[in-house]
Amino acid sequence: MSERYEVVFSCYLRDDTPEWVMAALRWHLGMDAEFPEGLDDEDEYLYPLLVPDDYANRRMPGGDVVSLRREVQEFTSSGKRYEWELFAHNGWIDDSMLYLRSLLDLIAPHIARPGYGGHFRHISDTEVTVFDFHDGTYEPIRIWGIDPR
Repeated sequence: MSERYEVVFSCYLRDDTPEWVMAALRWHLGMDAEFPEGLDDEDEYLYPLLVPDDYANRRMPGGDVVSLRREVQEFTSSGKRYEWELFAHNGWIDDSMLYLRSLLDLIAPHIARPGYGGHFRHISDTEVTVFDFHDGTYEPIRIWGIDPR
C-alpha cells in the first residue's frame, strides 16, 4: 500500500512569469488538458501533479483544493501591480513525491515574495517540510532520506 502525503503550495508568482510556465501550472492544476509546450522533458512530467482528486478527499480534512488567479497586490502611481496567486492543497501518494523537485524547479525562479511557499508532510506526521523560496531557488529538501538536489 502506498504512503500518503499532504502537499501544499501557497505562494505568489511575479506577474511577468513566462506564459509557458503559466501553461505548465494550468496543466498541473487540471485547468488545461493538453501537455504544454515549453516543458523539456515529458519524463519529469508524466502526469499533472496538482489536479484535485476526489479519492484524496477521503484521506485528508478539506480534501484537494487548487487555485491560480491573478490578483491586485497594490495600487501605485502608475497603476495596479499584479501577482499570480498559486494555492494547492493535495493528497499525494509516495510515487508522486519523486516529481516534487521538478515542480519546485519550475516555479522557484518566478516567485514574487521570498520565504514560505508551501510544505509537505506524511499524513500521519505533525512535522512539515517547508518550501523556502529565495533568489530564484529554494532550500534543499529531503524526501524519504534522498539527499537534497
